[in-house]
Amino acid sequence: MIRVLLADDQLLVRAGFKVLLDAQPEIEVVAEAADGQEALAAVREHRPDIVLMDIRMPVVDGLVATRRITEDPRLADVRVVMLTTFELDEYVFEAIRSGASGFLVKDTEPEELVRAVRAVVAGDALLSPGVTRRLIAEFAARSKEPAAADALSVLTEREREVMALVGIGLSNEEIARRLVVSPLTAKTHVSRTMVKLGARDRAQLVVLAYESGLVRPGWLG
Repeated sequence: MIRVLLADDQLLVRAGFKVLLDAQPEIEVVAEAADGQEALAAVREHRPDIVLMDIRMPVVDGLVATRRITEDPRLADVRVVMLTTFELDEYVFEAIRSGASGFLVKDTEPEELVRAVRAVVAGDALLSPGVTRRLIAEFAARSKEPAAADALSVLTEREREVMALVGIGLSNEEIARRLVVSPLTAKTHVSRTMVKLGARDRAQLVVLAYESGLVRPGWLG
């Protein structure tokens, strides 16, 4: 079973998501929270696989709650997906920096919500190629001078190449076509790169690609 925690200060939003998710045979909503503080307590108690976290909530907002979850080694297996009203929410950038595995617009289609939960639990970042490129563009616009790339010394040349392609927003299938390898091979390279760098997921790998200087602003084309 995929265990989900819903954190949103709007009861109707939580109720709607709960109905959709509980209708799936392999998904169970194990807890709900109306603010970030409640969400933190519920995550520690229930240890869900995924938290659907509203960005704007009272008491403790979703960004702070997400950061506290992702920084707690005891909660390393918990994935957070941010909920936002607008796709280009100004806080989405900071949410990814805080460790979120992606984000969903609240009025997303029901099948997209279910697909998203399954994808994140499978280890994929919930960032479509188009959204990824916009996120990267925002990151590039705000990024400081890149840090020394010493951390990348653990990677092979092919892994660096794959990381750079992830960094410019390519999917595994696009990477496979670019490198003339199978999608499974591309996925394996991505997975090994994340393990070596301690990246929680693909979204964090994008951030690391910029912070290390492996990818630079202007590479989007």
